[in-house]
Amino acid sequence: MADAKRMGKMELFAHFADKFDLKRTVARDFFDELLSLSERELKRSGEFVVPGMCKLVVQKRKAREGRNPKTGDKMEIPATKVPAFSPGKLFKEKVAPQD
Repeated sequence: MADAKRMGKMELFAHFADKFDLKRTVARDFFDELLSLSERELKRSGEFVVPGMCKLVVQKRKAREGRNPKTGDKMEIPATKVPAFSPGKLFKEKVAPQD
């Protein structure tokens, strides 16, 4: 695959601004609010769904023993919570169709 340039934030905002006849700042504000809403919902309920696209969930990782890659010494890795992304079924099929 050729090196394709990924779409940056400014290109994303410009696309939505052009598509829906908005100012770029309004498109940016929409995405800022989507980010803020997803953060609040993940903290409140542990999941956030963008219908037809994806589901974000909070995963709990147990404490475990690991090794310091620099020294090789054993170390305790504390329990933590991390966000995880799960693509929606139709979205996944359109992006990577199974033969």
